[in-house]
Amino acid sequence: MSTGVADHETKHDTLPARPPELAMHFDNMHQQFHSGKLGMWLFLGQELLFFCGLFTAYAVYRGNHQEMFHYAHYFLDTKMGAANTVVLLVSSLTAAWSVRCAMLEQRKGLLITLALTFICAGAFMVVKYFEYAHKLHIGAVWGGGFHVQTADLPPELLAKYPEMTGEKLKDMGVGSFFAIYFCMTGLHGLHVLVGMGLYIWLFIRALKGHFNRRWYGAVDNVALYWHIVDIIWIFLFPLLYLIG
Repeated sequence: MSTGVADHETKHDTLPARPPELAMHFDNMHQQFHSGKLGMWLFLGQELLFFCGLFTAYAVYRGNHQEMFHYAHYFLDTKMGAANTVVLLVSSLTAAWSVRCAMLEQRKGLLITLALTFICAGAFMVVKYFEYAHKLHIGAVWGGGFHVQTADLPPELLAKYPEMTGEKLKDMGVGSFFAIYFCMTGLHGLHVLVGMGLYIWLFIRALKGHFNRRWYGAVDNVALYWHIVDIIWIFLFPLLYLIG
């Protein structure tokens, strides 16, 4: 009789099986998902505050040196900037689609959309490489290092202002524009590289079948991060490339 009572108490005290995806410090999957999303939103909030400081610096410099910013924007390739904007918009679509695929346990679709997002991010960085390489080659760099020769000035700038020279631009302080340009786009590019690393991580985990209907928080949170990266570029593109 005593053995039966003990067995009854043991069964009564046994906790229900925990899903393997549920971390020990959470009570259920719902709590884990929303806690993770709250943490990601807090992180993205401080990222926006970080970029707000740069946007403030941009506004101050442009407000005090409007003519210099106007001349400097001729050095930026609007077509390349527009191409990168399209690429990132497409990547936002594939990032959101990957979350949907994870929710529906569509493994093939998840792998494809994760790969497409990574490819779009890589295409963005390739375009940015060519942009940076050209500017460094002609000397369109930050601060006092700006040393573009008159022969290397953009044809559009010379067509509208034939009297312009590289020395005039240097004396005007165009290097300040490029300090802001490289700082803002370089920091954004660093975030793109981080996003590419995260999508490699997600792709590997998706190959192993780690995501399902109950647990897809990692895909969702990385997609949120990627959307913020895209939104920041949507602001950078007109502010830097479409000044004229």
